[in-house]
Amino acid sequence: MAFNGLNKEIARLILLQRIELASPFLSKIRKSFGRYLFTNFITKFFISPKSINKKYYSLMKNEFFELQKKINFNNKEILSIGSGMCGLELVINEKIKNNKFTIIEKNYVSKKVKYGWDEKNIEGYNNLNLLKKFMFQNGMKNNFKIYDFDRDKLPFKKFDLIISLYSLDYHYDFKIYLDFFKRIVSKDTTFVFDTIRPQFFRLLFEKVEIISSTQKKIHSSKRIICKKFIN
Repeated sequence: MAFNGLNKEIARLILLQRIELASPFLSKIRKSFGRYLFTNFITKFFISPKSINKKYYSLMKNEFFELQKKINFNNKEILSIGSGMCGLELVINEKIKNNKFTIIEKNYVSKKVKYGWDEKNIEGYNNLNLLKKFMFQNGMKNNFKIYDFDRDKLPFKKFDLIISLYSLDYHYDFKIYLDFFKRIVSKDTTFVFDTIRPQFFRLLFEKVEIISSTQKKIHSSKRIICKKFIN
């Protein structure tokens, strides 16, 4: 299976968000020509939407089934931060119908996309108009809302589940959102995200569980589930 409406523009964004989906050929080109040309030229022309679609759907489906072993997704208010083209959210919606989604994302593509730690959280690789269209084409109608991190007032309501895979505290500091989180969580809110410093979160949360580990060229990380702020 695959996603609907995944054209070349969307495939480019997915590739920039999930560089591990690049073919060996594209990886060599990126290494040879550098980040700027790869971001602004290569990814606009030399990609296969069909191949990226197939790999992206498979990856997101696997993410869902792994998380489902630990998380009950049924009837939840879900906040997704840095979720890219929301492949995981679309699979959740496909498998479990009665959830509501709030998306916080960037709305531009950096001229020279860099991977690694971003102290100021200025890297962006998305287009929110394309994201909205993509979500509509894949079954989401009235159960989601998208917020531009840099321009919109962020939502003030309680969430059951906060998801940020390979984004929050993987590319930028969790503390950027800390005050916001403390306004929107209950004692039962569950966080799931990838971090390069899992032990740090034992100082912030009463419950911290490491559920998986990832070894990547950029940096290694742990996927953790957290509940209930200590203070």
